[in-house]
Amino acid sequence: MTIGLTGKTAVVTGTAHGIGAAIAKALRDDGADVHEVDKDTADLTDSAAVRSFFAAIGAVDILVNNAGGVCGQVGHPLEDVPDDDWRAVVDANLMTAFHCTRAAIPGMKASGWGRIINISSAAGLTVSKTGIQAYASAKAGLIGFTRQMAHELGPVGVTVNCIAPGFILSNPTTEKQWRSYGPDGQRDLISGIATKRLGTPEDIANGVQFFASPRSGWITGQIIAIDGGSAFL
Repeated sequence: MTIGLTGKTAVVTGTAHGIGAAIAKALRDDGADVHEVDKDTADLTDSAAVRSFFAAIGAVDILVNNAGGVCGQVGHPLEDVPDDDWRAVVDANLMTAFHCTRAAIPGMKASGWGRIINISSAAGLTVSKTGIQAYASAKAGLIGFTRQMAHELGPVGVTVNCIAPGFILSNPTTEKQWRSYGPDGQRDLISGIATKRLGTPEDIANGVQFFASPRSGWITGQIIAIDGGSAFL
C-alpha cells in the first residue's frame, strides 16, 4: 500500500548496494519516481557533474543523501592521516550532500514542498568504531547541516531530517568490519543492542519512508537514531 508519494520525484544517492538500494526500493514501492545515483552514474563530489545530473531530471520532490562511506580507509592516529585521505572521506560524506541539496532546493522552493533526508551514522553522534576521524567528523557535520537547512527551508515548505543508523551489515566494508570483531566481539556488539539483533537496510528505509511522507509535514530538523536501542559508549 502506498502512502502518498505517487507523482513525486525522488533522488537517492549511494544506491549501489545495502542501505541506498533498500531506500530506493521502498520509495518506489510507495509510488515515487525514483532516480538512483551511485559512482557509475555521477561523481557527486564534483559540483558541475551534480548540476548536470539534476538538470536532466528536472524538479525533485524528495532527496535522500545517502552517499558516503570510509573510502576504503582504516583508522590511524591523526598525525598519520594524509590530507588527501581526510578530504576523500569528507567529500564523500558531506560535500556530496551539500552539492545535491543545493541542486535540489530550487525546484522544491518553486513547488512549496520538499523532503530532504540525510543519512548520517552512529559515528556522527558518538565516535567511529573504526577510529576514522574524518568519518566521524563528516557524519557529525551532516547532522549540523540538517539542522541548519531545516531552519533555512522550513518557511518554504521543505523539511530536512536525518537518520543515524546503528551497525548495519549492508556492504563489503561493514561485512569486513563485522568479521574483524570475531565471535566474542560480535556477541559483545549485539549484547549492547536492546533488540538483540543487527539492523537491516530495510530498517533504515522504513525511517526514510516516514520522513518522506506527507505524514511528517510538521517534523523537521530532527535526528533519529535507528539502531535497535544501541548503547553507543
